[in-house]
Amino acid sequence: MQVQGLSVAAGGQVIQQGLEFDVRRGEVLVIVGPSGCGKSTLLRHLAGLERPAAGHVRFDGQDLHSGAEAPRAALRRRFGIMFQAGALWSSMTLGENLMLPLRLFTTLDAAESERRSRFKLALVGLDGGFDLLPSQLSGGMRKRAALARSLALDPELLMLDEPGSGLDPLNAARLDELVLHLRHYLGTTVVMVTHEIASVFAVADRALYLDPQERRMTAIGPPQELLEHGPAAVRAFFGRTPAA
Repeated sequence: MQVQGLSVAAGGQVIQQGLEFDVRRGEVLVIVGPSGCGKSTLLRHLAGLERPAAGHVRFDGQDLHSGAEAPRAALRRRFGIMFQAGALWSSMTLGENLMLPLRLFTTLDAAESERRSRFKLALVGLDGGFDLLPSQLSGGMRKRAALARSLALDPELLMLDEPGSGLDPLNAARLDELVLHLRHYLGTTVVMVTHEIASVFAVADRALYLDPQERRMTAIGPPQELLEHGPAAVRAFFGRTPAA
C-alpha cells in the first residue's frame, strides 16, 4: 500500500495532512500518537471507508478512492478490518457472523463455509464458540471473535483499531501474541492503531507517529529506534513506559 500526500478530515476540519508512507508486505505497522490525533480516522481512510481531503491511497497500484465503485469494492474485500467495538452482529452466533461474508462474497457451499469459519475461530482460540452469541462472551473473547471475523475472507491486509482497548494487561498481551502468530503463520500484513505503548514494542516492525499539534506524521521507524533517536515529542511519547 502506498500513501501519497494524504490529508484526512473529521467534522470538516483537516486533522492530518501531507502523509507519505508505504505499508510493506508482511510487516506489522502500528499507528500511534496522542488521543485525538487522527489514528482511527487515518485507518478508515486506509481501508477505503472515508474519502481523503487530498492525496491518494493506492493498493497494488490501484487508487482506493477514485474510479468505479465495483473495482474499488473488490479491492476493499482484500482487507480485513477489526473495529474498536468489535461490530459483531448481536443477533447472530459467532459462526453466523463469520459465515455471512462467505455467503455474500464467495461461491462456497454451506458445509465449506462452516468448516472455514470453525477453523478461523480455532485459530484465535475460540474453537468451541461457533454456536455462542456475542452476549455470551467475555471482553477478551469478543475481541478474538472480531479478529476471527476480520479473517473470514483470508485478507492480504489486516487492519486493527485499538484491539487491546478495554482489556486487562494479561489479555491485551495475549492478543498481541495472537497478532504475531497470525502474521507468522498466515503471512498477513497488519496495520494496527493502538495507544498501548507495551503493544507497540511487542508487535511493531515499524511505528508511525501522528503529531496533533503539527497535524502531520513526524516519525516512522522501528519503535526502539524512535525511542532512542526520534524527535523529542516522539521520544517522550514512547518513554512513558519501559520498552521491555
